[in-house]
Amino acid sequence: MAGNSFGKLFNLTTFGESHGTALGGIIDGCPSGLTLDIEAIQKELNRRKPGQSEIVTQRKEPDTVQFLSGIFEGKTTGTSIGFIIENANQKSKDYSHIKDVYRPSHADYTYDQKYGIRDYRGGGRSSARETACRVVAGAIAKQLLKDVKIHAFVSSVGDIFLEKPYQELDFNLIESNIVRCPDEAVAERMINRIKEIRKEGDTIGGTVTCVIQNVPAGLGEPVFDKLHAELGKAMLSINAVKGFEYGSGFCGAKMKGSEHNDIFNADGSTKTNLSGGVQGGISNGMDIYFRVAFKPVATIMQNQETIDSEGHVVEMHGKGRHDPCVVPRAVPIVEAMAALVIADYLLQNKVTKL
Repeated sequence: MAGNSFGKLFNLTTFGESHGTALGGIIDGCPSGLTLDIEAIQKELNRRKPGQSEIVTQRKEPDTVQFLSGIFEGKTTGTSIGFIIENANQKSKDYSHIKDVYRPSHADYTYDQKYGIRDYRGGGRSSARETACRVVAGAIAKQLLKDVKIHAFVSSVGDIFLEKPYQELDFNLIESNIVRCPDEAVAERMINRIKEIRKEGDTIGGTVTCVIQNVPAGLGEPVFDKLHAELGKAMLSINAVKGFEYGSGFCGAKMKGSEHNDIFNADGSTKTNLSGGVQGGISNGMDIYFRVAFKPVATIMQNQETIDSEGHVVEMHGKGRHDPCVVPRAVPIVEAMAALVIADYLLQNKVTKL
């Protein structure tokens, strides 16, 4: 299966299935001599892992990362960093009822059409459990970035929106509640909404906003490798993502040029930042900010009409342990993918200047 690798110089290849023995990855291109904080890497995994609160899937996985290569005496050696995350709490029997049935809005049908075989246990390779590997690599990329700060947070659940601009938010509050929204009043409404949806046996979508600060000007390549295009690809590769916008996004389409242009200050910064920190596909030194839209989880605890592998119309009912809303656990995944993109471009920029 192609499509398992991401990045050019800082490259991640992942492997494994939701209910297999383990997930894992290989990171190529990480410079040597980087002192790694393993506890910080595990902390990022803990932010993503299932079972962490009452509003996420109750699958119990320790998600402990085990490094196999590329690290010696706490420092990267410059060789491939191999790692695994063992699956400890598989309940494959929860999926036996869909062995020959295609779940609506899942990858069941498309995987079967493409490969002629599919791992129906939790979606196999198409499961969002694969993103644990991205979080490990992203946590290493964050440590490589040093001064660059990446903060993601939940900005909406259903029709409940955090209306404040990110400049007015305290990012230290992101981890203060289980929905990861840095506004306590809005967070409480979001949590209650997710609980209501779960009781109904249904699911709900939402958005995650990400802000990247202290990015130097000059990252990105012209034409096909623009910085914002790679960020968009990174985010759209995350399970359940349906949309990506940066800077003014779709709201910019309503504006006039005289309203939208970012006027320069003498030092090269801009008075406004509707460009979202990227102009001509290259970072301009201002904050990079974007928003990612996540659909409602496709597995619902209600009866739905679908088809089986023979084309017969059947009725199915979701089983197993699933998130009623993915956005709280998606926050560290968004940060990880953003870190991978910025780290890759920083390394490319060094090569360009040689």
